[in-house]
Amino acid sequence: MPVASKASQEFVKIKEIRDGIVVLKDGGLRAVLMASSINFALKSEDNQQAIISQFQNFLNSLDFSVEIVVQSRRFDIKPYIALLEERVQGQKNELLKLQTREYIGFVKKFTEGTNIMNKIFFIVVPYSAAIVQMQRGGNGITMKIKEGFGGGKHTEAEKTKGFEEQRTQLEQRVSVVEQGLIRTGVRVAQLGTEEVVDLFYQLFNPGETEKAVQTA
Repeated sequence: MPVASKASQEFVKIKEIRDGIVVLKDGGLRAVLMASSINFALKSEDNQQAIISQFQNFLNSLDFSVEIVVQSRRFDIKPYIALLEERVQGQKNELLKLQTREYIGFVKKFTEGTNIMNKIFFIVVPYSAAIVQMQRGGNGITMKIKEGFGGGKHTEAEKTKGFEEQRTQLEQRVSVVEQGLIRTGVRVAQLGTEEVVDLFYQLFNPGETEKAVQTA
């Protein structure tokens, strides 16, 4: 008897994305931060040592785990080419117009033979509240630790209150991560709901993203 294939949603641990916060099926919360990069090689030796020291202090200050994700995307050169072509149309100096056209041809030829990748850095900050449940059995009373606010039977008001309480704890962790990375010279911005949805859509549908670039 053939076994029906499961929907892809069953393999994704995300329940919903609320107010920019990823809510997992087990009730855990995740905040996603986008971080800037640092051209470490161009820094002086003293600056390099200072950055390393600050990053070490940042890691030592954490009493919770974080996940650092590096995503590589193919850089779409078409908007840049379109901008240059607009400038060509508005350029009155024939020499500058010719040089700009030659530059456009150079960029097109160079990018056709080389895959230019754009690296984006993300920091995932987690929070899951531990709920202690007392259970009475044959061996006496036992304690069971359950994470998240979504389990069990709760009213909508209780779920909303649980979400807000956990989000407050998560935001405190986000603030710790932001302040620690800023000291190293890294700029950080928390993603909103639409940005998080777009990020996960691209992660789970890489073929669609590549097709959109090719047909744009």
